[in-house]
Amino acid sequence: MQERKTILSLEQALALPYATERFVQLGWRVIRIEAPQEKDENAGDPNRYIGADLGYHDLHSYYIAPNAGKEAITVNLRKKEGQDLLKKIIRELNVDVFMCNTLPKRYKQLGIDFKNLSEANPDIIWCGISAMGPDYPNRAGYDPALQALLGYTFLTGEPNGKPVPCGIPIIDLKAGDEAFTQVLLAMMEKNKGGKEIHISMAQCAASWLITALPQLNFVKSDTELFNRSGNEHRSFIPCNAYPTLDGFVYLAIGNDSQWAKFTSIRGFESLSSEKRKNNEGRMQEKESIYNEIGALTKKYTTSEFTMICLKIDLSVAPINSIKEVSELEFVNKYFIKTKLPNGKEAKLSPASHNTEFLEQNNFSLKCSPRLGEQNEIVLKEIGLAETDINNLKKEKVI
Repeated sequence: MQERKTILSLEQALALPYATERFVQLGWRVIRIEAPQEKDENAGDPNRYIGADLGYHDLHSYYIAPNAGKEAITVNLRKKEGQDLLKKIIRELNVDVFMCNTLPKRYKQLGIDFKNLSEANPDIIWCGISAMGPDYPNRAGYDPALQALLGYTFLTGEPNGKPVPCGIPIIDLKAGDEAFTQVLLAMMEKNKGGKEIHISMAQCAASWLITALPQLNFVKSDTELFNRSGNEHRSFIPCNAYPTLDGFVYLAIGNDSQWAKFTSIRGFESLSSEKRKNNEGRMQEKESIYNEIGALTKKYTTSEFTMICLKIDLSVAPINSIKEVSELEFVNKYFIKTKLPNGKEAKLSPASHNTEFLEQNNFSLKCSPRLGEQNEIVLKEIGLAETDINNLKKEKVI
């Protein structure tokens, strides 16, 4: 059986909790570090206090899904005693990976920089997620602002409407996936020794502009560059959303043979013409094509039109609400589940891959931890006595 790995993560918000949640799904031990409470403040991860109240002040709905199955401790890293305690935890638990998503300028201030933590474990893999990496140590990274900075917002929305961000925090999630990948790659390397990894959210986002940035080489003027295009595909015609009797459907025609199939459907033959046989010709008449298709789809229910297209292997889909997505068999079947403090089971979201660990545990994970919930467990595990723990509490180190 593969040895269980341990990750210590100074994490908050979404990008890093999402990354470490993927390690939980592999069966790894993830211990999240947060700042201890002082007075009546909302301490620790701000996401703890967002969404529906689950019966505890530090446990709200937005925090649950990216943190299920983890442990949580509090350490005041602004104190030298807290920094010393962190190194002791790394040393005594033989922590494999340390991760963080705080501002790079705080790495040394908090004693969490790679050089310092390597003293506790020379083989530690260190990974930090930040807005733009260590070259921009003061730059905060919030997904909507980064979507605006990196062109995502510019490209999204109706042609004559406002620019809008994507409906999910896509840059947070991309950065989390990249951190997950790079840590795994580092652990696969044969040579012994620690490794320092910096994940720039901005660079992650720019890497996904692979259908946009390269076009700068091939246009004669800025007017040819991509702009907002609503629901239509910028290159393949006709890919768009169309009205039905009871909703909307998305039809994606990706090549000329698919167009020929589509226009062979009874009642849709009128769309065909010699000029429209290839994508270039369809591009010249796209507005007319969209209007003509919309006039035809309005005669069918979403289900009827979808089935007609699926029978001839076209790529078609109803435009589902999130509730409808949750009811799809291939989604519902693999939901990760957790039990809330009130005893009710909550379905969270599927993992991107069904790991052996998840299958063995019937896709169930322990509920996300409260602030500092595992303080005593972890501190006793590293050899501290009850009096030592009480002193740390008294000194506001934990």
